[in-house]
Amino acid sequence: MEETISLRELFETLRKRIWLILFVIGLATIVSGVVSYFFLTPIYQASTQILVNQAKSEQQLYNYNEIQTNLQLINTYSVIIKSPTILEKVKKELNLDRTIDELNEQIQVSSEKDSQVFSVTVQDPDPAMAVKIANKTAGVFKDEIVKIMNIDNVTILSKAEVKENQAPVKPKPLLNMAIAFVVGLMTGVGIAFLLEYLDNTLKTEIDIEKHLGLPVLGSISVMSPQMVKKSKNMNMQRARGETIGR
Repeated sequence: MEETISLRELFETLRKRIWLILFVIGLATIVSGVVSYFFLTPIYQASTQILVNQAKSEQQLYNYNEIQTNLQLINTYSVIIKSPTILEKVKKELNLDRTIDELNEQIQVSSEKDSQVFSVTVQDPDPAMAVKIANKTAGVFKDEIVKIMNIDNVTILSKAEVKENQAPVKPKPLLNMAIAFVVGLMTGVGIAFLLEYLDNTLKTEIDIEKHLGLPVLGSISVMSPQMVKKSKNMNMQRARGETIGR
């Protein structure tokens, strides 16, 4: 016979192990907060914008084909700007103590759709160094693209700057703690149901009737220590009375 679990039984399971669930939630949230605030290294971000723009024609006008060419070049430039050719010069000029691959991972290139502007974003534990890498990468790229593709259509639109009281972009302790809270909740509920599933003991008369299909003829109540002591005193008094009566 297939067993079904009612909604009331589900809530009863959660109620019985509510302290376990709260413990798991609290532990996960506290650990996440401690790690985020005291162990993870803050990472700062700096960005510079680069404009891809062909030189004006004799009529001082830009035609549609030139704009489309610029847009297509942005995809190519996004690859070139993170190439070893560019990053090697950036590393050398800034005297960086990291590999080209590590420097590559710090740099992200992005652009809006149908825009001739793309951004070079750098993340680093040192906000000043993030600014230096972003500006140096843009500068080296502007100089080298003339040699690489024999065209001069790159302009640095805005340079990265060091900001006062700049907040790190990661970690985000509150977000991490919120995620840990949800994960802890799901884990705690999962453990509660797992323990309930593994618990095959019969605790009440209802359990006996439900699982064994047998009627309950009687039950023995659990006596507290106070009741046991009181019962002993009554027995002693009764025995003393019988002795006196003899």
